[in-house]
Amino acid sequence: MTQHISTRRKFLGMTGLMGAGAVLSGCTSVIAANPVKANLDAIIFNFALNLEYLEAAFYLAATGRLGELDAAGGDSSKVLLPDGFTGKDGVGVPGMSAAVRAYANETATDEKNHVIIIRKVLGASAIPQPVIDLRDSFKAAGSAASNGAITGFNPFANELFFLHGAFIFEDVGVSAYKGAARLLVDDSEGGNLENAAGILAVEAYHAGMIRTLLYQRRTETAAAGLTVEQVVAAISNLRDAVDGSSDDDQGITGPVATESNIVLADSNSIAFSRSPRNVANIVFLDTTGTATKGGFYPNGLSGDFSKIL
Repeated sequence: MTQHISTRRKFLGMTGLMGAGAVLSGCTSVIAANPVKANLDAIIFNFALNLEYLEAAFYLAATGRLGELDAAGGDSSKVLLPDGFTGKDGVGVPGMSAAVRAYANETATDEKNHVIIIRKVLGASAIPQPVIDLRDSFKAAGSAASNGAITGFNPFANELFFLHGAFIFEDVGVSAYKGAARLLVDDSEGGNLENAAGILAVEAYHAGMIRTLLYQRRTETAAAGLTVEQVVAAISNLRDAVDGSSDDDQGITGPVATESNIVLADSNSIAFSRSPRNVANIVFLDTTGTATKGGFYPNGLSGDFSKIL
């Protein structure tokens, strides 16, 4: 099951926006000076905050640091995890190598910091964390991606499954944040648009790391008799199936099995874009294009995003 350069790309789109935290680092003065411009930007950043809560919860739990979400302004009690796994007290994904644990810890800190800075800049208008499902959502995603072959998928079970779970998020992070950039109004020097480009870069580093680690293990058997490469291709296909956009998502190999495909880009080597609606379809695991809850957000997002969805 080799994934072609121009295959699918649609599973967890909101994640690109999940990296929106740092985008706001220089926005405080702009929001104060121009509330009209800031209004749409604030909506986008609150959309991003929903996603940052999700990504921070995933990585913090994977590294046994979920309790840190509370101090960052989230709510660990609203994170649904597999039975018997708390993601706290230093007990994260078992069997991680020292290198992967280091990568996971770095990413967890990045995403936690994104939650902190977005909440700080938005101030009283920052939305609270919604209920986040990191249990049944992954089970549903695994089953849907494999046509029922993979059951009970748990990204916290081992290192390889963790990498597959991260793959669901990180690719979408890049495409989703690039797609959201066009909606940002403040394009002044040091403003929201410029900072958004910086966050997209952070998400791209994360995505490249995960894709590289999976490519290195592409021939290993992952689950249900499928190789790592095949599972990644199945996730990519699922993202394409639910986001309601074009068939752009890509796996970790090119048209020839010996070619790597670490960078998610088009034929001009430019990253793809996803709209907020494309992203919503992915995080809700929805094929109708109209859902307002489900998947990773069983009760829906916090906030009103009718202007951008």
